[in-house]
Amino acid sequence: MFGSLQSLLKETRADLVVANGENATEGLGITPEAAEGLFKSGIDVITSGNHIWQRKEILPLLEKDNRILRPENYPTGVPGTGHYLVTKKEVPIGVVNLQGRVNMSSIRCPFTVGEALFRRLGKSAKVIVVDFHAELPEEKEALALYFDGKISALVGTHTHVQTADEKILPGGTAYITDTGMTGPLSGVIGMKRDISIRRSLMQIPFKMEVEDSAAVVMGVLLTVAVDSGKALSIERIRRDLPDLSSSG
Repeated sequence: MFGSLQSLLKETRADLVVANGENATEGLGITPEAAEGLFKSGIDVITSGNHIWQRKEILPLLEKDNRILRPENYPTGVPGTGHYLVTKKEVPIGVVNLQGRVNMSSIRCPFTVGEALFRRLGKSAKVIVVDFHAELPEEKEALALYFDGKISALVGTHTHVQTADEKILPGGTAYITDTGMTGPLSGVIGMKRDISIRRSLMQIPFKMEVEDSAAVVMGVLLTVAVDSGKALSIERIRRDLPDLSSSG
């Protein structure tokens, strides 16, 4: 997987790589070891969502390494931060993590929290990229339109299913409802199909397990004008990986 990512980075010549890593460890949560592996593979910033809290061993790292983000709109006092300012080719770039509230935890409002944060970040960076980890397309589209022209891009995560609605909004903000999943292509959102089907049939929360099958890398490639912070293009990416499940 890491080798394929590095090949993709060479192909796209990406200057900044952001990945949502909240399910990097056995499909649920992320450990410090998994985070280190992602950074070594070429990822610059790791965003997350509601599953960042599943692995307690990550909590001290959230306090020490600002490259690993949890959603900014969690209550004040929780470990970590939801934004990071990184410089690439002498261009300051703000990376922001927000989380939705519809069918999710009743945390602080992403609209008001985002507005205050973007006002502060805008003093240092014209380019601002947002990972909005949310359930419903309605909430994602509303937030993107609310901040259209104030941020460079808002990309949705959480549902594991890549959508085909990538676009540049009238104010110059790139948008997609969900960037999709990097993980096993078979199964149910990357998890073993039999367990997922049993959960639906019996309505019992059996422990999910990662499917053992060929994987896929999904995401988007953004091009942004550094002088204005406006998005110039957004392109969906999907790369199928070879099936290594039967190899010795």
